[in-house]
Amino acid sequence: MARRSIVSDEVKYEIAKELGFADRIQRDGDNYDYSNITTREAGLIVRGLIQKAQEMMGQEHQPEKKN
Repeated sequence: MARRSIVSDEVKYEIAKELGFADRIQRDGDNYDYSNITTREAGLIVRGLIQKAQEMMGQEHQPEKKN
């Protein structure tokens, strides 16, 4: 049984694009192949995902600004 990721491959690809190594991720439709990235780069994707989640959580807990 294959494990399903909580985060879509498209989001992971976008983070890799921001980090500058998305060109090594092979895409074929909805299939993504990460075999050409290093372990360090995979870790950077995870770090980017955590950072984005923390930013989103911070925005949810911000009080609304009154004008």
